[in-house]
Amino acid sequence: MKCKTKREIKDPVQITMKNGRPATEGKCPECGTKLFKIGSGK
Repeated sequence: MKCKTKREIKDPVQITMKNGRPATEGKCPECGTKLFKIGSGK
C-alpha cells in the first residue's frame, strides 16, 4: 500500500524520458513503492 506522502527518494537514479527530458526514479524509504520525479532533481 502506498503511503502517499512526499519523501526523499531512496536510491535515486537519473534517467531520461522518451521525450528527452530528465527525470529521477527511485523507491520510497518507508513503503518501498516506486517514486518518480520529473526534472533534473537539483
